[in-house]
Amino acid sequence: MTRKPNILFMMPDQQRADMLGSYGDPCARTKTTDWLASEGLQFENCFCQAPLCMPSRASMLSERYVRDHGVFQNVARVHDTVPTFAQALQSAGYHTAQIGKTHFYTHLPWPGGHMNDQAGILHHYGFTETHETAGKEASLRVDSLYTDYLKEHGLLDEYRTYLTSRNKHVLEENPGMEAAKAWNADPLPLPLHAHQDVWVGDYAADWIRDYDREEPFFLQVCFAGPHDPWDAPEEALDEYGTPEITMPDSFEPPEMPQSGPLATFLEVLTDYCDTDTMTPEAIRKARRAYQANTMMIDQSMGRIIEALREKGQLDNTWIVYVSDHGEMMGEHRMVKKMVFYDPSVRVPMIIRPPGGTGPRKIDEIVELSDISTTFRDIAGADLPSSQFQSLLPAFDGKSVAKEVAISEAYGVAMFRTATLKLVVYEDTGEAMQFFNLEEDPLEDRNLVLSGGAEDEIEVMMARYVRPFFKIRPIRPARTLIERGSMAKNSFFLPGDVFVR
Repeated sequence: MTRKPNILFMMPDQQRADMLGSYGDPCARTKTTDWLASEGLQFENCFCQAPLCMPSRASMLSERYVRDHGVFQNVARVHDTVPTFAQALQSAGYHTAQIGKTHFYTHLPWPGGHMNDQAGILHHYGFTETHETAGKEASLRVDSLYTDYLKEHGLLDEYRTYLTSRNKHVLEENPGMEAAKAWNADPLPLPLHAHQDVWVGDYAADWIRDYDREEPFFLQVCFAGPHDPWDAPEEALDEYGTPEITMPDSFEPPEMPQSGPLATFLEVLTDYCDTDTMTPEAIRKARRAYQANTMMIDQSMGRIIEALREKGQLDNTWIVYVSDHGEMMGEHRMVKKMVFYDPSVRVPMIIRPPGGTGPRKIDEIVELSDISTTFRDIAGADLPSSQFQSLLPAFDGKSVAKEVAISEAYGVAMFRTATLKLVVYEDTGEAMQFFNLEEDPLEDRNLVLSGGAEDEIEVMMARYVRPFFKIRPIRPARTLIERGSMAKNSFFLPGDVFVR
C-alpha cells in the first residue's frame, strides 16, 4: 500500500500577509515563501478567527469558532473533551510532532517551570512528540529547550534583560528601568544563531533528517516571530539592508466617537499601541526590523525544506504556510493586532502539494481554520460536521468561497464579506464599525459614525450577525469594554502579562 504523504505545517506568529514578497511587498526578502507560492495555491483573502494568538490557535486546533471553544483571551485553553484535528491525524496513522511555540495554552510563569513539564497537554491534544518553546515575552519566566540552549551558551541573562526592558508590566518589578514604547525596534544583542526563530528552524531541519519511522509524519513548526518585540539582531538587519521601506497606506488614527463601546475599545488599544507618540520614522524603523525578522524565518523555512529534499521526501510532503493573525505595523497609527482592520485579521495562506503545482492565486474568501479540516482531508481522516471546510477542491479548480468570514476577540466580532465589513459589540449587538471595502479599501471611513448606511448594516445584522449569535449563546467571561473600564492605562490585566 502506498504510504500517505507527510504534512509540514509552518506558522510564524503575527505575520502580516501584504508584507511578504508573493503578496506584493517589494521590500520583502522572502525567497522561500515566494517559492512556495510559485509551486502552490496562494489564498489572497484568508481571515483568522481571532486577531489574538490563543483564540485563533484554539480555533485551528478545535475546528470551531471562538464562541464555540470558549477561548476568548490569552488566559484559557481548549477543554479536554473537545476533539482536535491532531487527534484525527493520529487515528489516521500519522506520527504527529510539534516544534516551537504552540500557544495552545497559557504560558504563565511557575516556579522553576519548564515547557517540558506541560507536554501532557499537547499529548492529549494529539501530538505524539513535543519540542515546545514559549513566546518571546513568556520566555522571561518560563524555561524551554530554547532557553536551555541560551543558558548553555551563556546568553540567557542577556536575553532576559533585553526582554525585560520591553515589557512595562515586568518593569514594575524593576524600579529605575524605562519601558520601551510599543513600537520600539531595538535589535536583540545576541548572535544570529541564538535568535529563537533561527534555533527553531535548525531544530526542525535536524528533526526531519533524523526521522526514521514507518508512519507518515505531521510536523507543526511554529516560530515566535515576527511577533513583537521586533528583535532582529544587527547581523540580520545588516543582511536585510536599507531598502525604501513600504510605509502604511493610512497613518491617521481611527475615528474616535465621544462615548460608547467603540470609544472604549479604541481608547484602550491606542493607549496600548502608544499611538500618541508614534512617528513615521519610528514605524519605518519597526517595519525594517519586522521585515528582517520575517527574512530570518523565511531562511529557517528554507533550511527545513532543504532537509526534506535531502531526505528524499520533498515530493511526498504537503507544505502549508499560514500565520495565526496579522499585524497593524503603523496602519491607522497602531501596531500589533487585536483590532479588526484587514492588516490585523487577514493572514497569508500558501499550500504546496507534493511535487508542486502551477502557481495560482485564489481571491475567494476563506477562513484560517479551514486549514485544519484540510489536514484531515489530506490524511484521509474522518471529516467532522465542522464549521470549516477542506480546501483541497481548490486544487481541482473548484470554488471554496465563503460568503462571510468571522473573527472574534474580547467580546467584539467581525463579519467580513468580499465587499463589506461589520464589527459589533457582542453584549448588545451594537454596530461599532462598518466599512464599504469597494469604496474605502483602507477602512478610513466608519459608516456607523458618519451615518447613511443603516439599511446595509441591518441587512448584515439579519443575514449574518443574529443567526450567528442565536446558535452560539456563550458570552465572554470578560469583554474588552469591561477590561477598558478596569484598566484604562494598560490593555493587559494581571495574568495576561506573560502570555502573548
